[in-house]
Amino acid sequence: IAMSAGRPAAGIGPMPPGAAYPPAWTVYFMTTDIAATAARITEHGGTVLMGPHEVPESGHFLIATDVTGAPFGVWQAGKHRGAEAQKEHGCMMWCEVATRDAAVAGGFYGKVFDLEAKPLAAPGVVYSTLHRGPVTVAGVMQMDAHFPADTPPHWLAYFQVDDLDAACGEVTDAGGTVKVPGFETPYGKVSIVCDPQGATFALIMPPPPSPEPTG
Repeated sequence: IAMSAGRPAAGIGPMPPGAAYPPAWTVYFMTTDIAATAARITEHGGTVLMGPHEVPESGHFLIATDVTGAPFGVWQAGKHRGAEAQKEHGCMMWCEVATRDAAVAGGFYGKVFDLEAKPLAAPGVVYSTLHRGPVTVAGVMQMDAHFPADTPPHWLAYFQVDDLDAACGEVTDAGGTVKVPGFETPYGKVSIVCDPQGATFALIMPPPPSPEPTG
């Protein structure tokens, strides 16, 4: 378990022997009834690849693919509640699924997890956000010509950093690769990187807070 100030922030584990997939980060959705969620995944066109399985005392998990083929996980908490440290340096801030059919994927996650997909007005990209009431949960991106044709549907985890340039330097110093150098977005400066084994993730440096009004 990767810890931040004594709180779980993420997990790192070995690849199963003979795994037919590359190293990757897995985004997990929380559920209170993993058997019912597994049934809903299948009902709405997804595929349960592994589980549900119990991790003694910690909880239950499954690994699935959505209706467009993007892998994700589901976690029913026992003693382990998942990532307690979020939206701070070194912790996950955001996640999104990139897929060839964003409308279908958004509908799938909406039906399985009772989320509402809302289109995001962003020039040059087809993007929706998934919501549970007032809480924004994740994003859904339509893959376009900027993605190589052989790129499969996938989830991308964004880890927050205080200094993007310094973090990218630490990635390369540790044997990783900066795949997409830092670029500005309305939500902060972003870079796409991968670790020495090839697992891809994003780094994001949020914009500075707006100054307090004076007078």
